[in-house]
Amino acid sequence: MKKIFITISKVTESIEQFVVCYSILLMMVNSTANAIGRYAFGESLFFAEELNQFLIVAITFIGFAYAVRKGRNIRMTAVYDALGYRAKKVISTLISISTGLLMFYLAYKAVFYVIELKELNRLSPALQFPVYIIYSIIPLGLGIAGVQYLIAFFLNITHKEIYLSREVIDKGELS
Repeated sequence: MKKIFITISKVTESIEQFVVCYSILLMMVNSTANAIGRYAFGESLFFAEELNQFLIVAITFIGFAYAVRKGRNIRMTAVYDALGYRAKKVISTLISISTGLLMFYLAYKAVFYVIELKELNRLSPALQFPVYIIYSIIPLGLGIAGVQYLIAFFLNITHKEIYLSREVIDKGELS
């Protein structure tokens, strides 16, 4: 079972790294070209702002999945840190399953939003690009985050350590 998790995790990590890395690079090139065009030639790129908005969506939702993988998602730990091993284990396990299920539910709802955008045949103003294609990244990112939480859940119920993610183990003391 752990080999399956590792395989799934490696595939999704490759997707996350590719999307986030190249989205940031493309945003940098796009913004630089737009600034050069505006200041050197007096003309902005007509699509620059729209493209950057699309890239921000990709970076946000795929970046969130990557943050979950690395155990870098937002956590409220004031009470958690004061607890003993057993309580931490229970809380981490419950958080991973409930948050994973929430991510899958949000991904499910986001799919219907994307379908609605497709049915409306909504196009972006500048590029005239179908927006449903861009917003398809939302259920993908939420789904990948859900998978990461689910992996942490299964690792927590099958191992003695406290897994915050597949890659991050809580250094709390074992009892």
